[in-house]
Amino acid sequence: MDAFFASVEQIDKPELRCKTVVVGGSRERGEVAAASYEARKYGIHSAMSSKLAKLKCPGLIFIKPRFDRYKEISHKIREIFFEYTDLVEPLSLDEAFLDVTYAKKGKPSATLIATEIRKQINRDTGLTTSAGVSYNKFLAKTASDVNKPDGIFVTTPEQAQDFLDKLEVRKFFGIGKVTAEKLNKMGIWYGCDLNKISRFELIRLFGKAGNYYYEICHGEDPRQVEPFHERKSVGAEQTFMTDLYQSDELEEELLKISELLWNRSLKAEIKAKTLTLKFKYTDFEQHTRSKTISGWFSSNDLLVSEAKDLLHSYNFAKGIRLLGLTFSNFICEENREPVQLTIEF
Repeated sequence: MDAFFASVEQIDKPELRCKTVVVGGSRERGEVAAASYEARKYGIHSAMSSKLAKLKCPGLIFIKPRFDRYKEISHKIREIFFEYTDLVEPLSLDEAFLDVTYAKKGKPSATLIATEIRKQINRDTGLTTSAGVSYNKFLAKTASDVNKPDGIFVTTPEQAQDFLDKLEVRKFFGIGKVTAEKLNKMGIWYGCDLNKISRFELIRLFGKAGNYYYEICHGEDPRQVEPFHERKSVGAEQTFMTDLYQSDELEEELLKISELLWNRSLKAEIKAKTLTLKFKYTDFEQHTRSKTISGWFSSNDLLVSEAKDLLHSYNFAKGIRLLGLTFSNFICEENREPVQLTIEF
């Protein structure tokens, strides 16, 4: 989806259309969750601090997130996907992989099916979407960013290597900012540069990820579209209006976050063994610390106790702007049996 959260706000509130809009944070605190394309012209993007975004565009309009609404629209979009295939792998609320090798309807062409889906989404929601079409997940995902917004890009097997050779490594799906900078320092700027490095050398430099980098620059990605993903974590966090320095203030906020996390874990019906504390200093420097217990977190009291221990294990050097807690390392039910899935052909 194109600028999903911001686009939903602009559809629901016509007075925001064609305006510089960001969802998330406030004019003074927090981070940008999504930016409209009008705002992106000013260099504003997701995960940017609200303060910096305001400096780049003084007239920026900040909108509080409405995640229930975004989930509602996401569900409608996913229902459209399922009209065409059962092989849908969501990446987030606004993005998914679809395997249409054996599509349930539409013409026998991935490009035509993508076009149909984009039209139906626009017709049913008023939102625009961009699609990438190719023979594997990496190329499809990378292609989806080429003609944004409201576009489609197709990479056939015959075109793939030329497409990758001319693509900047920073635009490769799976290569983050830090890795891209490291590659640039090595003189590797485009896919054709990366293509010249042996598999052995990339593994030596980047570990297991090096094997992935070698394969994708050669247009290889054996991963299948996985319709179901087991949830790995549940979390809650809070960005404060003013930086917190006192331990009693931090503990008070920690109690609120603990309660929110506990309620979410009950709703998700999970049993977690590991608790992670995350915090950001006023300069956005981030730290985490985790604790794994022998059983599982069976009560909110136990969660609060362990959360306090993690909090007080730090000697905070600066003011705290964000505090968060996350459950992970879930216990699976012993009596849960595997289910054989069937696919319609």
